[in-house]
Amino acid sequence: MCYLGTGDMKESEYFKKSQDFSLVLGGPLYQLLIRARLEDSALGHLKRRIVVITLFAWLPLFLLSLLDGKALGGVRIPFLYDFEVQARFLLALPLLIVAELMVHKRIRTIVQQFLDRGIIPEESLPRFGAIIDSAMRVRNSIAVEVALLLVVFVGGHFIWSAMSVMEKAAQETATWYAANSDAGMRLSPAGYWYGFVSRPAFQFIFIRWYFRLFVWARFLWQVSRLNLHLIPTHPDRAAGLGFLSVSVYAMSLFILALGVLLSGMVANRIFYTGAKLMDFKLEAIALIAIVMMVVLGPLLAFTPHLMRAKRAGLREYGKLASRYVEEFDQKWVRGGAAVDEQLIGSGDIQSLADLGNSFEIIRGIRPIPFSREAVIQLIVIILLPVLPLTLTMMPLEELITKLFGVIF
Repeated sequence: MCYLGTGDMKESEYFKKSQDFSLVLGGPLYQLLIRARLEDSALGHLKRRIVVITLFAWLPLFLLSLLDGKALGGVRIPFLYDFEVQARFLLALPLLIVAELMVHKRIRTIVQQFLDRGIIPEESLPRFGAIIDSAMRVRNSIAVEVALLLVVFVGGHFIWSAMSVMEKAAQETATWYAANSDAGMRLSPAGYWYGFVSRPAFQFIFIRWYFRLFVWARFLWQVSRLNLHLIPTHPDRAAGLGFLSVSVYAMSLFILALGVLLSGMVANRIFYTGAKLMDFKLEAIALIAIVMMVVLGPLLAFTPHLMRAKRAGLREYGKLASRYVEEFDQKWVRGGAAVDEQLIGSGDIQSLADLGNSFEIIRGIRPIPFSREAVIQLIVIILLPVLPLTLTMMPLEELITKLFGVIF
C-alpha cells in the first residue's frame, strides 16, 4: 500500500525517482562502454561485455606466456596452472560483470519498497527524493573514478606488484610472469601485461564495486535519518523493513566473486607451497566479517527505528490489550454477557487470540532488519567456491569409499 497521497502528479514524481535509482547506470566507465557498444541504458550486451573484457584481461597473458614457453610448463607455476590468476580473470571478473545486472534490478526494487509500503510519510517525500538525487550525483562522479584509476594504476600498481614479487621471492618459485635473476625478480613479457594492464584493470573494476557499496550505504544512512512510518505488528518482525534482507540476494554474485578470489589464492598455496586448507581459517573468517560489514552493516542504521517501533508498539498494544482483557473478563467471567449471547461461536475468543498474536509479533521485533537466514546465506555463498578444495584434505576415491561405507 502506498501512502503518497497528494495527487497523481506528486506520486508519479517520487515513484519515478525510485524507479530510476541504480548503483550501476552511471559514471565515466559506463559512458565509455556505451560508446563502445558494450553496454546500453538497460545493461544490454551482457555476453558481449563479458567476452570482450575477459579476453582483454586474459587472452594476452595466455598468448604471451605461450610464446614464452610458460603456458603449460617450463616453470614451476605455468600460466594455465596458476589457479589464482584463472580464478580472477575467468571466474571472478565475469561474475563481477553479471552482478551489475542483478544489483541494478534488485536494489531498485528495494528502493521502491520504501514507497510501496508507505514507509516514507508524505511530509518526508521531498527529502527522500533529494536523497535519491544525491546518491545518483555521487554515483556519476568523474572525480571519484579518476581517483580510483590513480589509486590502481599509480599507487596500487606498485604496492601490489611489490607484494607479489616479494611473495614469489620468498617462495623461490619461478612463475609464468616472473623469474629469479641476479638483479632480483625479472618480469616476463606476460608479466608486464599482467602487472601494467590486466591486474590494474581487474582491480579498478573490483574497487569500483566497493565505491558502489559506499553509495548504497550512504543512501541507507540518509534514509534512516527520515521520520519513517513503521508498523510494529508487521509480520516480517522488522516493522515492515524486512525487505532490506533482499540486499544479500542482490549482492550474491559480488559475494560469490569474493569467494572465488579466496579459493584461487588458497588453491595456489595448497598446491605450490604445501599449505593445508585449514591453515586459512583466519582468512576465511576475516573475509566473512568484511562482507558482513559492507553488505549487512549499512542496514544497522535502521536499528534505532526498530527499537523505537518496538517500544511504542509494546506500550500502545499493551494499553489496548489491558482494556480488551478487562472488558473480556467483565463480560465472560464476571457475568456481564447478555443472557441470550453464547460463548460458543463468539468472535471475542478469536479477537483475544489475535490480540495475543499481535503482541507476540511486537515482542519478536528484531533489532536488525535482516534475518538469520540472510546471514547464513551470505556465509554459504562466500564459502561455496572453497568447497572443492576440501578434496585436498581427503582423496576423492577415499571420500567416495567412506560415503559408500556409510550408506551400505
